[in-house]
Amino acid sequence: MIPLFTRRHFLEATGLAGLAFASTSFDFKRPTPRLSFSTLGCPDWSFETILNFAVEKGYDGVEVRGLQRQLDLTKCREFSNENILTTSKRITEKKIKIVGLGSSAAMHHTQAAERKKNLDEVKSFIDLALQLNCPYVRVFPNNFPKEQERNKTIDLIAEGLLEAGDYAKRNNVMVLMETHGDVVHTTDIERIMKLVAHPNVGLVWDVVNMWSVTKEPVVAVYDKLKKHIRHTHIKDLKFVDGKTQYTLLGKGDAPIFEAIDIMEKDGYPGYYSFEWEKLWHPEMEEPEVALADYVNAMKQHFKKK
Repeated sequence: MIPLFTRRHFLEATGLAGLAFASTSFDFKRPTPRLSFSTLGCPDWSFETILNFAVEKGYDGVEVRGLQRQLDLTKCREFSNENILTTSKRITEKKIKIVGLGSSAAMHHTQAAERKKNLDEVKSFIDLALQLNCPYVRVFPNNFPKEQERNKTIDLIAEGLLEAGDYAKRNNVMVLMETHGDVVHTTDIERIMKLVAHPNVGLVWDVVNMWSVTKEPVVAVYDKLKKHIRHTHIKDLKFVDGKTQYTLLGKGDAPIFEAIDIMEKDGYPGYYSFEWEKLWHPEMEEPEVALADYVNAMKQHFKKK
C-alpha cells in the first residue's frame, strides 16, 4: 500500500486528485444525528414501555427525568438496590443508552439546610449514574433571588457546581448545568463556567429556554458556550397573545433548526434530546404522537442537508 503522504502527491502529480476527492464526496454518507428523549414527555409510562418505544422509533438514548411522576429516581423501584442489576441488563439488551439523569437540584440556594439537600440530591444521582453507565447528571443554576445580590448568587452557583464536580470526578460522571430559570443570558452563564473551570462540569444547552427570553442569536450563543456544551434539550414554541405555546418540532417560531445546523456543522458529538414537557403541561400532545414526530422531523431535516 502506498503511504498516505506519497499517495496524495502521486494523485496530484498524475492529475487524479480531483477524481479521488470527487469519489470520496460521492460515497460519503452524513452520519445520522444521535437522538434521545426526556421521560418528562411520557410521565405515565413504565420504564419497560419507554425502552420499547425508544427501540421501535429508532432512538439512540433516553434521558431519565422521572418515572411515572416520581422525580426522585433513587425512590423508583427500577433503580433500587434489589433491581438495579436487572434494570441495567434490560437497558443493555435493548441497546439503548441512558444519556442523562435529570435531577431537580438547584445551586442558587443560600440557606444551609436547603443547600445541603440539593447537593445531596446531586450526589445520589451521580451514584446512580455510575451504576447505569450514564455519563451525565443535570442540575439547575437556577434563580436570581431579588433579595440577594446578583454576584453573590453567581458565586453560590459556581461553588455548588464545584462541589458536585469534585464528587462526580470520583465516579467518572459529569455534572451538567442546564441553561434554565433566570440564568439564560450568555454573559451570566459564561461567568459561572469561568469561575467553575472544572473538567467534570459542563452545560446542557436548552436553546429555547434561552432564546425565548433573551432573543440572543443562536450563532453567537453557541460560539461563546460551545466549549462547555455536552448535551442539548431540543424543543420548539410559538408566541400566542404574548405567551409561549410549545409546538411539535418545526411548527413554532424558535430558531431550533438553525441551532441544530450550527452544532452539526461544528461536529457536535452529543445527543439531540427532545424535551416534551408533558408532565408540566398536560394539555400538550400525547407522547405517542410527539415523541414519534420528533424522530421523523429530525430525520427529514437531516435528509435535506
